[in-house]
Amino acid sequence: MIRARAHGDLSENAEYHAAKERQGYIEGRIQELNGKLASANVIDVSKLSGDKIVFGATVSFVDVDTEEEKRYKIVGEDEADLEQNKISVNSPIARALIGKKEGDTLVIPIPKGSIEVEVLEVEFLV
Repeated sequence: MIRARAHGDLSENAEYHAAKERQGYIEGRIQELNGKLASANVIDVSKLSGDKIVFGATVSFVDVDTEEEKRYKIVGEDEADLEQNKISVNSPIARALIGKKEGDTLVIPIPKGSIEVEVLEVEFLV
């Protein structure tokens, strides 16, 4: 902003206005992240156990029709990364899996309709 201010009259200085807008965006993002940090709970996955699918679980399942196997870790929204097989706890797949156990069969809604899957394994990996 100092550099933008050096360009003279601020009322007609596009660089200054762009810098102010960017500053506002960054300050808003900082507030958003501070809010998330204030309400965050750390879940130690190594202390979780059981056969029920919950947040933090790594789940393997098979499509009953195609026999294609998938494996996903259920994580928070900010951690979700499909390339690393991490899906958001709020995704349709995770919402359908939560509460299920190994051996359960369920229908998962997907954009093309739905798929029937069987839960093969529930793990709590670090």
